[in-house]
Amino acid sequence: MLKTFQDIIEIARKKGRKRLVVGAPHALPMIEGLKMAMEEGLIQPILIGDTNKIRELIKSAGMEEKDFVIEKARDEYEATIRAVELVRNGEADLILKGKIGTPDFLRIILNKERGLRTGKILSHIALHEIPGKYHKLIFLTDAGMNIRPDLEMKIKILENCLEITRKLGYDRPKVAILASIETIHPDMPETLDAAAISKLADRGYFGNVAVDGPLGFDLAVSRESGDIKGVTGEVIGDADIMLVPDVATGNIMSKTMIYFADALVGGIVVGAKVPVVLLSRSDTPQMKLASIAFAISVS
Repeated sequence: MLKTFQDIIEIARKKGRKRLVVGAPHALPMIEGLKMAMEEGLIQPILIGDTNKIRELIKSAGMEEKDFVIEKARDEYEATIRAVELVRNGEADLILKGKIGTPDFLRIILNKERGLRTGKILSHIALHEIPGKYHKLIFLTDAGMNIRPDLEMKIKILENCLEITRKLGYDRPKVAILASIETIHPDMPETLDAAAISKLADRGYFGNVAVDGPLGFDLAVSRESGDIKGVTGEVIGDADIMLVPDVATGNIMSKTMIYFADALVGGIVVGAKVPVVLLSRSDTPQMKLASIAFAISVS
């Protein structure tokens, strides 16, 4: 069981420095996040974009140009295409989204000829450390990629997340499939999907895993709530993974944890050739470090 992001950083550090490429890293918090990752011994950054702006930001962050590989590009789009090319050719190990819109970034990643597709569904995983509120790290998926996944997509999203948790040493991950109620309701398709996925798990479809759903958020994280409601099970109050019904739910939940519970969050997209570090422009340098460490730990 992983309790804090320091556990993730320790796993990542053991893998040695990774070549992390960023297209259009044109913001000081980005450079500061890279600086923190470098100080932890995690990365060798490759920065592509406006070289004058990049050099100014490096100086503002109190770093030296010699610590970075810098390559010129005309605009954010060209910089991102070049970053993806380096990963595809094996000249970089990981990619982090810079100052390009997420839709444009993902279109480049998903390009059939020049992107990083593998044939698997791409899905987003947000890993949360919630100090004083939950006793371990918790994975939330999908909070950034698939807007309204159907049952088949949810199964694949869960498979992606289970693969990641197992890379991190989880022998029997505990999965809560979230809904607003704990019973099946014909007008709430997320409850039907949750029940179907739970039954698949019962029959061994996902291997050694505990899956329960539909479950309210309270039951996923509070055993006391389970006692009050009379709901028991291995997952109650001890979930490792929360599978949400749609991207809006996941995004709102994650940001609520950040702003109301001081959560530290790292976010990646999995299913591509390498883990893709996908950050919000408002993320702090510490969250950028968390996301980088998360990506390296499962690479």
